[in-house]
Order: sequence, then C-alpha cells, then structure tokens
Amino acid sequence: MKSNTLSAIAIDLVQSYGNTANNVIKASRVGGELISSYLEERYMRALASTGKALSQEARNNALATEKFVNSYYIKGITLATDGATAVVGSVVKFTGLGMSQVAANASKFEDKTGVTALNILAQAAVPAAIAVKKLAVQIEAKSADLVKVLTPESKAASAFRKARARRA
Repeated sequence: MKSNTLSAIAIDLVQSYGNTANNVIKASRVGGELISSYLEERYMRALASTGKALSQEARNNALATEKFVNSYYIKGITLATDGATAVVGSVVKFTGLGMSQVAANASKFEDKTGVTALNILAQAAVPAAIAVKKLAVQIEAKSADLVKVLTPESKAASAFRKARARRA
C-alpha cells in the first residue's frame, strides 16, 4: 500500500499527469496517422478518377510524389511524438526525484530545528491532495479510453494500412 504522505501523493499525481500527457501524445500520433491514411485514400481515388487523362508516366510521378510527401509527414509525426514522450518521461522522472528530495530535506529541517509546522501543514493538505489525485486518475482513465477509441486496431483496417503492412 502506498504511503499517504503529501510527497507520495504529489509524486503519484505527477505520474498520473505524465500518463495523461502520454495518452494525449498517443492520440495525437494516431490522429495524424488517420489523417495521413484519409488523405492517401482520397488522393488515390482522385488519381483513379482521372482515368486515361494522365499518361502512365504522369500517374507514376504523381504516385511517387504522394508517397514521398506522405513518408515525410509520417516521419514528422513520429519524431514529434517520440520527442514529446521523451520530454514527458524526463519531466515526470526529475519532478518525482525533486519532490522526494524536498520531502527528505523538510524532514531533516524539522529534526534539526524541532519546528513541526511543515509537517502540520503537509498533514492538513493531504485530504485535498487525495481529492485532486482521484480526479487526475479519472482524467487519466478517460484519456486512455480516447486512445483506445482512436487506435486503428480497434477499427477495421483500411486498404492503406493493409498495403503499408504488406510493404513493411
């Protein structure tokens, strides 16, 4: 069972915020990939509707250009979301370490001075911190649900995703 100290609750709260941020990042990535898939499907339909109006060479150039642009778009999404995930992970890690150190220093201060005002203040703040933590956990759960709804595995695979899987 986790401790109900203010520092332990605050660290859990930061971790919950980190999980929520990672869920939002995942949702952004999936959304970007869905946009890419939609645009590619639209492009392919538009190219198919041109029929014989385009020469085979023009059609091949158009396909190559679309693949080139789409690959850079996907690389951009991947780099941005991977970078954001790394930043969130570092912030959560170092914030937790900082909070642990502040709690340890507060305990040392109280031991040395005999003043227990910090401990009394921390005890008074625990109920409010628990309430905020419960709310953060609910938000985290809802953000995880959002990722599940948007995740392509939960939907029928598009022709684009099937083709991408075959190429990979």
